[in-house]
Amino acid sequence: MLRSLRFQLPALFLLGVVVAGLVSAAIALRLFRQYAQDRAREQAYSELVREANGLTQLYADQAGFKLLSAKRLERATGDKIFYEGLDLFPGQKGKAFTALPKGVVEERLVRGGRTVRFVFRPPGARHDYLAVATPVRVGKTFIGTIAVAKPQTVLAQHWLALIERLLLAFAGGVLVAGAFAWYLTRRITTPVLKLSHAADEVARGNYDVDVPSGSGEIGMLADRFGEMASRLAEAEELERNFLMTVTHELRTPLTAIRGHVEALREGVVTDEELRVASLTVIAAEATRLERLVGDVLDLAKLDAHRFTVLQEEVDMGRLVDEAFAAFTEEARRRGIDYRCDVDGKPVIVTDGDRVLQVISNLLSNAFRWTPDGGRVALELTSSNGTVRVAVDDNGPGIPPGEEDRIFRPFWSRGGGGTGLGLAIASELAAALGGRLRLASSAEDGSRFELVLPARLS
Repeated sequence: MLRSLRFQLPALFLLGVVVAGLVSAAIALRLFRQYAQDRAREQAYSELVREANGLTQLYADQAGFKLLSAKRLERATGDKIFYEGLDLFPGQKGKAFTALPKGVVEERLVRGGRTVRFVFRPPGARHDYLAVATPVRVGKTFIGTIAVAKPQTVLAQHWLALIERLLLAFAGGVLVAGAFAWYLTRRITTPVLKLSHAADEVARGNYDVDVPSGSGEIGMLADRFGEMASRLAEAEELERNFLMTVTHELRTPLTAIRGHVEALREGVVTDEELRVASLTVIAAEATRLERLVGDVLDLAKLDAHRFTVLQEEVDMGRLVDEAFAAFTEEARRRGIDYRCDVDGKPVIVTDGDRVLQVISNLLSNAFRWTPDGGRVALELTSSNGTVRVAVDDNGPGIPPGEEDRIFRPFWSRGGGGTGLGLAIASELAAALGGRLRLASSAEDGSRFELVLPARLS
């Protein structure tokens, strides 16, 4: 659960939101703390001014607080009331205001009609008070100073209110971010989970899986996964076809060899001429088997990068003549116009046997697809530091879209052969430091060109 993307993605998202929110809140508190305190102090003083003015006006209008007491007035205002001057409640014991400490406010300022703001700590109190002092008059006669005070802790209450609002906003932001993170997580993990299920199906050998579509990186991953599944299905089919083909290719010469060996061993073939013919067939079929096994081993070595390439001086003209001569009899028998054009005879440093194998594979492929009476040409040229050996035929050509497939192992057009010849030729060309080029069309046939670096001796 904790290692699941469904948990980790929203958790990381929320963690980022929380950290960002805390940092933002800390910065906001630091920036607005003094501002909030100043606003709260100004608001408190404004309230105190209104209350103090109201009390003095009330006293002046009623010529004394005849029906009121200090406690009632304090409960009405919600603040502490202090007084200094003549008795406001003559003859009324227990109704007087708390005495304003001497010296906390200058009487001359109050006598002048000014409203005085000040901070003081009453006797016995634990906190400072914000206070406003105003003059009390009867007519034009000054009789004392009345002060209305609030504990300075009210500023902290305003500050706490600001913090509460920030916390509420932060909690709301976390809830919205959580919902958004849950939505995004579902958008991301749903196709990933579908891909996981599809991978399980592919692991079971079911390559026809439903790959989810999408956009962005998830869509690219899904597309690549679909391509991988298609390639695996194709590889399995190629492997199955290869096994069937190799089995057939092995069984055919083995059957011929077994038949001739049994005939010779049982004495069925007594004529010397027939005996020589049987031995010739046995030798030819054994060579065929050896070639097939050698192709499979060569491909396995090339795939495992355990293929050794020799470095020797190779006369390319002589090598091309040797490859050409190996197919002259087949060309004569099938009436194929078979030509060889050698432009110079460069000598390069490479592995002659492997170059001959590549050319022979190309010629074998050309003769396979060239109809009787057709045309096959072998050409050798050298220029610009490269040596080129080209094989042309007038066969049916390579259909569009199959130019890359024909170089894959075990893939054979029409289902004939083992599908190893061109694959080995392509891998050998790369191992020799060269490459194979292909140009093909339905009208002109195919042209395979082996390009090798001309490392002259």
